[in-house]
Amino acid sequence: MHRHHADEREDEHDRGLSHDLPVLARRRMIRLLAGAGLVPLAGCSAEDGTSDECSTIPEETAGPYPGDGSNGVNVLKESGVVRGDITSSFGPSAGGTAEGVPLTVTLTVVDAASGCAAPKKGAAVYVWHCDRDGAYSLYSEGVSDENYLRGVQETDDRGRVTFTSVFPGCYPGRWPHIHFEVYGSLDAATAATAAASLTSTSQLALPKDVCETVYATEGYGHSVPNLGQLSLESDSIFGDGHDKQLAAVRGSVAEGYTATLTVPV
Repeated sequence: MHRHHADEREDEHDRGLSHDLPVLARRRMIRLLAGAGLVPLAGCSAEDGTSDECSTIPEETAGPYPGDGSNGVNVLKESGVVRGDITSSFGPSAGGTAEGVPLTVTLTVVDAASGCAAPKKGAAVYVWHCDRDGAYSLYSEGVSDENYLRGVQETDDRGRVTFTSVFPGCYPGRWPHIHFEVYGSLDAATAATAAASLTSTSQLALPKDVCETVYATEGYGHSVPNLGQLSLESDSIFGDGHDKQLAAVRGSVAEGYTATLTVPV
């Protein structure tokens, strides 16, 4: 079993008051601008990935383990990163496979300027998340030579990308989540300087009841006490707007789960 990781919160969110005040001020300003209709990034969850509403989703940190070239390694320039099934490592890696309850993630990228009515065909979405032990490939001890649970795809005619993965664990200090970045095109996402050309960065939150069900299964034991000490309302990321980032999730442990979220940009 890999070492649990609270590093994302410690590295990105616990740097003291001098770091927190500018971040909080920025997030409050985003809220104010959103109320005035000046912030283009928005999102909502729905069973079919669409919604009549076009509500603002916060721009979030990519955390310390993005793998997009902004913090060390850049997996986006590796051959094989454009894929739908992200459960296994690829290319020059150890070739491992992440274990856990199956999870299919579908993100629908739409044009916020159209009121979320027009899909963004030809955009690109990069997703990554921790494994069931709370470890991040490329960075965490024991899996630094793996690159599983990372992948990028181009949106189809409906603005959709779908990734086959496993349900992430819950590590100390953070609510269970999935990171994603949206780029204007697949070429932009896989360029050597991809991190400099992304359109938006955010995180998807997973519902508490589903997390509790998954974490009661074999292999997720460490997630139970970690989740028990957290709430969406107190989370450093989702505490000021999780309703805009909470995925709609259906399924079961036996058959796997599907998570959907609409992301206007």
